[in-house]
Amino acid sequence: MTYRKADVSSLRMLRKARDRIDRDYREEIAIAALASDAGYSREHFIRAFRAAYGDTPGRYRTRRRVERARELLRSANLTVTEICYLVGFSSVGTFSSRFSEQTGMSPTRYRAEAAARGGPAPIPGCFALMWETGLPDGPAPAAGQDRTSGEAGDPAGGVPSGT
Repeated sequence: MTYRKADVSSLRMLRKARDRIDRDYREEIAIAALASDAGYSREHFIRAFRAAYGDTPGRYRTRRRVERARELLRSANLTVTEICYLVGFSSVGTFSSRFSEQTGMSPTRYRAEAAARGGPAPIPGCFALMWETGLPDGPAPAAGQDRTSGEAGDPAGGVPSGT
């Protein structure tokens, strides 16, 4: 199957779609929505995307998710299930299958081999999750203020000692 060369504006729209997939790889963005934003029908968009980037939009998104999962498996102390959901898969079975197709090994084996090769110590999972989801909103207690009593520096809950 041959495709004609795409013009510059078509490539620009395809690049915007690819950039959105790169940025929002965790989200379930409908291919039809990407196609509509790029000014294509769904089927024509898939063909044009494959011609420009060598993969369909769905496979490209899956590849990005697996790339991110590989990074987390090497660097974060999270379970395979946590990583599966964190990168946007909704099924551990699908995640493991797609991961194995791309890397030739299961996520657990990939992590074990990465640990055997050495490298930096894994980041604690709570830090990795905070990085992905952000810090909670809310004011921090003032310096020297007790969180339970509301009184500055008074661990007894506001009752003066010795009186």
